[in-house]
Amino acid sequence: MELFTLPVFAVTIPAVIFAGISKGGFGSGVAFASSSILAIALDPGIAIGLMLPLLMLIDVTSLPAYWRKWDWGVAKVLLWGGIPGTILGALFYAWANPDAIRLIIGLVALLFVAWQLAVKYKLIRLGAKFGPGVGLGAGVALGFTSFVSHAGGPAAAVYMLGQGMSKTRYQATTVLIFWAVNLFKSGFYAGMGIFTTQTLLLGLALAPFAILGTWLGIKAHKMIPERAFFGVTYVALTLTGAKLVWDALT
Repeated sequence: MELFTLPVFAVTIPAVIFAGISKGGFGSGVAFASSSILAIALDPGIAIGLMLPLLMLIDVTSLPAYWRKWDWGVAKVLLWGGIPGTILGALFYAWANPDAIRLIIGLVALLFVAWQLAVKYKLIRLGAKFGPGVGLGAGVALGFTSFVSHAGGPAAAVYMLGQGMSKTRYQATTVLIFWAVNLFKSGFYAGMGIFTTQTLLLGLALAPFAILGTWLGIKAHKMIPERAFFGVTYVALTLTGAKLVWDALT
């Protein structure tokens, strides 16, 4: 598939900027919407292979702004669970065909929106402080979904939202967690041939837009209402998730 075309850039540039804004300022939870959008226009293997180096660049660009503001105890529990979760994700990816990956990405997007609506309307309550057992389980889910679709944010959020952290501590903790998880899974991506010369070159061309998005996200952390940002995101996730599930099943 030829990647250096105007239609590809028309999809990838806004998707990468959006990922930078989300990871740089809003807790990473919806950055995987970029992968969902790309998986509509590109083969899902190309989409996740293209996004990982850019997500790693966003992580590194974000780290200085949140340095040592994280909760290491929470991060440590999720990271211990993330190791076997990542390995399980790699095993699933090696077995699955592109339609199975599309289905997983689409279902994760739709389930995430459903989860947020359930929390908003108090069908699910997150008032209790979860113990480390829940954190390890969330870490396994984080590693698996992160490997398959860069969608580890929701699993991390389930555990972290019950820990009573401030907005900045929450944001800093997600930056640390996904920097480590993305670094770990990059070795599997390289060994499994998910990275290609074309995806790496296209990623290099898109790198300035990833940095721009991250800078905008850091600035927006205190300026843009989260409700407005996430509202647009949930609509995008619903549409892209439904489209991916439809494509996978038909």
